[in-house]
Amino acid sequence: MQNSEAMALSAALLAVAGELTQRIHDGVVARGFEGVRPAHGFAFARLAPGGATVTELAAHLGVTKQAASQLVDEIVRKGYAERRPHPDDARARLVVLTEQGWACTRAAEEAAAEAVGPWVELLGEGEVRALRDRLLRIAPYGPIRPAW
Repeated sequence: MQNSEAMALSAALLAVAGELTQRIHDGVVARGFEGVRPAHGFAFARLAPGGATVTELAAHLGVTKQAASQLVDEIVRKGYAERRPHPDDARARLVVLTEQGWACTRAAEEAAAEAVGPWVELLGEGEVRALRDRLLRIAPYGPIRPAW
């Protein structure tokens, strides 16, 4: 791949990621979830499976433990998460989503489906699934490091 082609691909992926993040965020806010930021959604994605420690969340977000702790303080204060004793480590606290956090996560999933809807209209469902599969091959589910 030529340098200019690589740059065009990079620019397109970044543009799509930025637009997708904004559309999901706007959809969440439109569904009545106020005071959330895109960074909260990236945190919810890590907390959703079964909770995480602040250290695990920091690694997922690519931030310091102090920054992750501040983010957790914020989402706890807003009612989206709570701290619980860790079942396997008495020294650690597990951060888990509350019902409000789960509802916000479901709203984000709905907004994501709406955001990619135009892609299906443009490319067809098969091509969008193929795009998803190819992107997951090069960027499997794992740490999300937002750049903002």
